[in-house]
Amino acid sequence: MPTTNFQRVVFAFLSVVITVHLFVFYNLAIEMGGMLNKVFIESRKVVPIEFIFAFLLQIFIAGPLSLKIAFSIVNPREEKPYIVTTAIICSTIILMCPMMSFVATILYNGITPEFLAQWMQKIVFNFPFAFFSQLFFIQPLVRFLFGIIFKKQLRKAREHAVNYQP
Repeated sequence: MPTTNFQRVVFAFLSVVITVHLFVFYNLAIEMGGMLNKVFIESRKVVPIEFIFAFLLQIFIAGPLSLKIAFSIVNPREEKPYIVTTAIICSTIILMCPMMSFVATILYNGITPEFLAQWMQKIVFNFPFAFFSQLFFIQPLVRFLFGIIFKKQLRKAREHAVNYQP
């Protein structure tokens, strides 16, 4: 959906803000033995740090690479838009889940002799949650919000594309 660099940054910002909050709640609930009010209190310490890492990783690594991966699997000119979107989401998940699980392992457990095992465990716990939450909740919500924010620009871009005759 985003067509300009500014729109890409806003899209990434929306995605990361929502995703980081959900994943911090999820990971803290696992660490604390369940969803408790304390999870929300403790999340205030972790959310800003994870947001910075997630945003930078998304902008500089996962965003560009996920498009390359997705477009090596599907051709955006030939496939239906929902297939292309799903390929991009899945490509982003396979990149961001291990990277952010790495960050979360450092934040929650530190660097210990058990680091590799703890990191792998976080990936195993986070991957299904990432897949289903991104595909069925987070990305549809982000695309809806993005569509509201950039309604006029997106309409103009569609009109220009329809009227364009090469």
